[in-house]
Amino acid sequence: MLYALARPLLFALDPETAHHLTLKLSGLAGLLAARPPACPVRAMGLEFANPVGLAAGLDKDAECVDALAAMGFGHLELGGVTPRPQPGNPRPRVFRIPEAQAIINRYGLNSVGIDAFVSNLSRFKRKCVIGVNIGKNKDTPNDRAAEDYETCFEKLYPLVDYVTLNVSSPNTVGLRELQNSANLSALLSRMKTLREKLRDKHGRNVAIAIKIAPDLDGAAIREVAEAAMRERIDGIVATNTTVSRQGVAGFPHSDEAGGLSGAPLRLRSTDVVGALCRALKGAIPVIGVGGILRGADATEKLDAGASLVQIYTGLIYRGPELIPECVSACLARSRTASSASR
Repeated sequence: MLYALARPLLFALDPETAHHLTLKLSGLAGLLAARPPACPVRAMGLEFANPVGLAAGLDKDAECVDALAAMGFGHLELGGVTPRPQPGNPRPRVFRIPEAQAIINRYGLNSVGIDAFVSNLSRFKRKCVIGVNIGKNKDTPNDRAAEDYETCFEKLYPLVDYVTLNVSSPNTVGLRELQNSANLSALLSRMKTLREKLRDKHGRNVAIAIKIAPDLDGAAIREVAEAAMRERIDGIVATNTTVSRQGVAGFPHSDEAGGLSGAPLRLRSTDVVGALCRALKGAIPVIGVGGILRGADATEKLDAGASLVQIYTGLIYRGPELIPECVSACLARSRTASSASR
């Protein structure tokens, strides 16, 4: 209710300015937010209080971890973060399309860099499962990309529960080439080798996931699944933003470059989740993200085979009330399934 009153004021601001203001006010939102019911889930070897998480991109620099956790998320995916600081693309680089409940962004993986990120993150207590989305610097060639992911992983290892390798942002030229079978297998193999060393050093395991694009065709989705199973990684986040403009064509800002998120992505993302889960046959859990703006959208992803879901653009349009709504819908679905199996 309070967010419904505040939204017109926030939407009167430049989207990126509103983003930063909303983060600063997240502590107040956490205090006022309705607590979602318990709906425990186990995935990626981790215990989640509920299946609804925050998608990467909202808290890029790990500045508001405790406040966001207080909103009732079962997990937070922070970042994306790169090894060295980089400014990203010039502003303006975020555009609302309220007619379609959508956003286009071309941030370009703006990041404070891994050292500042780790310093920020170390100030907070882990009140829920913490993941971090990691990427390569813009000027790092793909044949050296693994070094960037390794740098981030090693520095984050003592502080996080899982990392997600971002190989699918549409705003870093050439990054999506890392999704092809050979490149992905090579990257995952190196990450697993490093994890073995870090597990011995720190006495704890950190799960490894990848985040894929919604623009992959069926064959490419199967290749990703095969590489993931071959390397035995822990999870796949499906999906990132799309370069398609289906559902927003003709609206103001629809011709801006960048990745599209929000309601127009929902069905495509769910289709990818379904195709991926069929290819994986239960071997690896999937985190469904894309176009979740109501509880039924969250359960749609679970029905397609996802174990967990994430929200971001839905928060922009619906506010914190979306979190307990999605958790309650997931809980109702779980109870219905439990009753049916008796």
